[in-house]
Amino acid sequence: MRHYIRDKTQGGCYFLTFNLANRHSQLLLMHIDKFRDAYAKTIKHHAFVLDAMVVLPDHVHMIITLPPDSNDYATIVASLKSQFSRQINKTEIITSSRQAKRERGIWQRRFWEHRIRDEIDYQNHMDYIHYNPVKHGYVANPQDWQYSTLHKLIKKGVYPANWATDGSVKTINMQYD
Repeated sequence: MRHYIRDKTQGGCYFLTFNLANRHSQLLLMHIDKFRDAYAKTIKHHAFVLDAMVVLPDHVHMIITLPPDSNDYATIVASLKSQFSRQINKTEIITSSRQAKRERGIWQRRFWEHRIRDEIDYQNHMDYIHYNPVKHGYVANPQDWQYSTLHKLIKKGVYPANWATDGSVKTINMQYD
């Protein structure tokens, strides 16, 4: 069994990605109302600030900031996954390994986490999240994707209304340790 070393910085800001087991599925968009409900239940029971999020057909990217006394982003991811899964009818194939652990077959078991290091890292990940629907070919402009925090951030003045609409953003450079 692999042992994953996770960053445990209390009060950290984290970029998180979690994926459906079936990377060709549209389940998240087909049940976006259920994902929104899962998010509402999670934030009600777990303290964190959502900096950014995009929901795509088969995966979610988000940046969260934890309270100064918390390093438990894993529980937040687990809550989002389980709250969503409980609302979905059981139609997927569940392996004996997953059955033994009382798991569904909706999500990949693991998730990706990266602690944001500085303002440049933060901005790169914010841009990556909001440009991701364009990168995957779902829309031509980030503003056309409705399942993103970009719209709220434009209203707040964090991003200009025409951000990345001129084709100037091709890739977002992110570096990891």
